[in-house]
Amino acid sequence: MKRRRFLHTVGAGTAGLAAFSCSDRERAERLAGSDAGIDEAGLTWSKAPCRYCGTGCGVEVGVKDGRVVTVRGDVKSPVNRGLLCVKGYHLPGMLYGEDRLRYPMLRDGDNWKRISWDEALDLIARKYREALDESGPDAVAIYGSGQWTVFDGYAASKWFRAGMQSNNVEPNARLCMASAVTGFMTQFQSDEPMGCYEDFEVGDDFILWGNNMAEMHPVLFSRILANKRNNPGVRIVDIGTRRTPTTDYADMYLEFVPGSDLAIANGILHCLVRDGKISEPFIRENVVFKRGIEDIERIGFGSWGEDGLGLEPGDGPAEHYRFKDQGRDASLTELEDFLADYTPAKVSDISGVPAAQIETLGRIYGDPGRGTVSLWCMGVNQHTRGTWMNNLITDLHLITGKISRPGSNPFSLTGQPSACGTVREVGTLAHRLPADMVVTNADHRAKAEEIWNVPPGTINPKPGLHTMDMFRAFMRGDVKVLWTQTTNPWVSIPNLNRIRREPGDGRFLIVSDIYPTPSTEVADLVLPCAAWVEREGVFGNSERRTQHWHKAVDPPGEATEDAWQIIQVAKRMGMEHLFPWPEDYWHKPMYEEYRSFTLGLGKDVASYEQLEQTRGLLWPVVDGVETRYRYAAGHDPYVKKDRGVHFYKAKGYGEKAAFWIRPYHRPAEIPDEEYPFWLCTGRVLEHWHTGSMTRRVKQLHQAVSEGYVEMNRVDARRLGIGAGQIVLVASRRGELELPASVGGRGEPPPGSVFIPFFDEARLPNLLTLDAMDNISKEPDYKKCAVRIERT
Repeated sequence: MKRRRFLHTVGAGTAGLAAFSCSDRERAERLAGSDAGIDEAGLTWSKAPCRYCGTGCGVEVGVKDGRVVTVRGDVKSPVNRGLLCVKGYHLPGMLYGEDRLRYPMLRDGDNWKRISWDEALDLIARKYREALDESGPDAVAIYGSGQWTVFDGYAASKWFRAGMQSNNVEPNARLCMASAVTGFMTQFQSDEPMGCYEDFEVGDDFILWGNNMAEMHPVLFSRILANKRNNPGVRIVDIGTRRTPTTDYADMYLEFVPGSDLAIANGILHCLVRDGKISEPFIRENVVFKRGIEDIERIGFGSWGEDGLGLEPGDGPAEHYRFKDQGRDASLTELEDFLADYTPAKVSDISGVPAAQIETLGRIYGDPGRGTVSLWCMGVNQHTRGTWMNNLITDLHLITGKISRPGSNPFSLTGQPSACGTVREVGTLAHRLPADMVVTNADHRAKAEEIWNVPPGTINPKPGLHTMDMFRAFMRGDVKVLWTQTTNPWVSIPNLNRIRREPGDGRFLIVSDIYPTPSTEVADLVLPCAAWVEREGVFGNSERRTQHWHKAVDPPGEATEDAWQIIQVAKRMGMEHLFPWPEDYWHKPMYEEYRSFTLGLGKDVASYEQLEQTRGLLWPVVDGVETRYRYAAGHDPYVKKDRGVHFYKAKGYGEKAAFWIRPYHRPAEIPDEEYPFWLCTGRVLEHWHTGSMTRRVKQLHQAVSEGYVEMNRVDARRLGIGAGQIVLVASRRGELELPASVGGRGEPPPGSVFIPFFDEARLPNLLTLDAMDNISKEPDYKKCAVRIERT
């Protein structure tokens, strides 16, 4: 079948599709290319959120004979209202790949041997204990993800912080949304968006900042498109570095030079201030102005180098290149002076965007009669100035008063199912505790110690290693034992050549996963995990919706859930007091203990019983009622005003939001004569992240079976490269051979290429650089310099 026909067959309007594994050939042949369904007799249905992205679509799971055989979109879910994307319709297939991990496996030279769970857990406990005794809490680490359930992340954080007195707890979400966290925290002193998905029905203008929403968040994009069909005046603006399927639906497309989005945002602010399109009453009542360190290259950060971008960060201890922004008070007058350098003409010279388009965006943001929603994801976050870019987008809403009201909000989207619920809310970043609390704050530590019933002074006040530091420390040998769960870092870490390892190097790596991956290949011990509805779970999505599901089927072999593995190791280390609940009844009491952190703080998550009975609730949940719009009078129970907004979490700013003045800085690496092309990396519709699940679903794998380099037709013609021809892509860090895609679904401008990262056999992170945002410590996957050669 042609790809478009295939996607139409499996994705358009289908209520439920049978499950496939790579070995289900007969059933696949029966159903492929037809509308055939399955016999619903004897099916048992239950609810769950989708396993993939941060949208949090509701799914009904059909089980028969102990096997998930079908799914359908949950019409009762307020998120997706019965619709799923092509990955969601094929969810069950990811459970039944023929190479599922089923038993603990220990490396034995170049081979593997099966061991019992008792042997595996005893070994892990012994390795952690030895590392602690010999080298202290800095020598142990655990690395999870935004795919951890709330149970997994909470167990890991409690075990490490209250048990081993180590803050070396990190998620792979450091690589995807840490800049959104620091953006919200620096402006509101509380994380996560104030709006909700209902904005998509009531907004008038949708500004997509580097966000290919049609492929990355298709269900949410469909809600915007439905609004546009019903209200022809609705406008979509696509701001990007390449044309994508999202561009096809846009009313205006702005193509900018990679990294120049900082200048564009300041150019829009220039227009707003120049034309008097700002809300001075809103500003006086609700906003303070701040300005941070800008001349970073003059400060000196050791291994960060003179540019302050971390382009070639050293392999030494983290302290050698730490940076802490220092904000000072500023003013609207200072902002006006600052913006004088960002005229549309000057911004056009930097960005390549016509000045007229910048003026148009100024009129859109400045129109008080229209609701404006800004949306962004990895294009903004994976940026050496990602925090600044998050600040600038929110600045556009603060200066116009278009915030915390239906249809007018800055809205950061997330890529993993519980990057919000587990990483940001439970607090599984190296410096965080639940509910926006941090380990550096004595009062926060004291509250955690009280809830966890451990002696005062137990929690270490020193932040742990962020993700990039953690893996560098592991390669140096400073971290002796590292346990990864629900993630595939030997595919997803940038500049992969820096973390090449040979087992038997004196360090110990444990990998918990559901399938063999490049990460399990370099592990010393591999543990099989229960996936999705093979265990109980709680996720939190991009709109602050906490969702629960019950176990629906048994996992294969001896696979178990990640949280259980953590608890069992903790008990073997003499830390059973941290998990005092019965073996057969610990999910609910653990969740309610976590929930106690959030109550009374404006972060109140719903009770366990409420989650069981609903399709999730938006926090803060007070007296059983969810909050659709944070900080808004009439919506947020913590706001006591009769009207307007109240940024009550921002105690350090007098309960006002901070408008941060942020300049344009150049990218860490730009094309030159030797490496003349920009490289951007990202995802495609059919696959999710590193592809370890979706590539085992036959239909998704057949739709897009291998990685490729997307090229502009002009560049391909100039270099004599045809579609499908194998080319060499090389950067200063590595090289990669893969087929060229010319005239595909997306098209970069001349001088740029794009590579998706789902194919484990073709790793674009051999090429990417590990320069980081100096505030969020999030790497920049979106722009580096490469060359293209015919092979």
